[in-house]
Amino acid sequence: MQDTNREIVLDAQAIEERVVQLGQEISRDYATGNLLVVGVLKGAFIFMADLVRAIDVPLLTDFIQVSSYGTGSSSSGDILLRSRPTIAVQDYDVLVVEDIVDSGLTVQWLVDHFTVHGASSVKICALIDKAERREHPVQIDYCGFSIPQGFLVGYGLDLNEHYRGLPAIYHLQNPV
Repeated sequence: MQDTNREIVLDAQAIEERVVQLGQEISRDYATGNLLVVGVLKGAFIFMADLVRAIDVPLLTDFIQVSSYGTGSSSSGDILLRSRPTIAVQDYDVLVVEDIVDSGLTVQWLVDHFTVHGASSVKICALIDKAERREHPVQIDYCGFSIPQGFLVGYGLDLNEHYRGLPAIYHLQNPV
């Protein structure tokens, strides 16, 4: 995949500083909770790894894999559950860790899914909020950054599985 046409949006230091701040906020809010952090694969795995190290309260971790994108750069509008968490969410305070929230469809589906399965509470932590693309009303309880425009890659964000390992976040000028 060609590596030109990308412009840095957030450098590694800015991301690291914000993740530490989020970890402090979450630690304060869940000081007496029964916290289960559920990362949404694949995009959130790097963010979640850094985030759980910044959270200073007991927690469990798990993952869920859902998809609404397939192999393109825009959502299909349908949610496909690819893999379930291995820990039953019943009676846990579930913190869903998402890489990016744009339309809100996936986050809305995840909140409904965990609520139906008996979570005590469900909150959302997103690295990136693209609120101007919102089609479904959702609440992001812990937001890393609001970035209004552009197709973003790096730090877990991808285009057809490429660019995930970049240490910063970039705007891809011409996603194919």
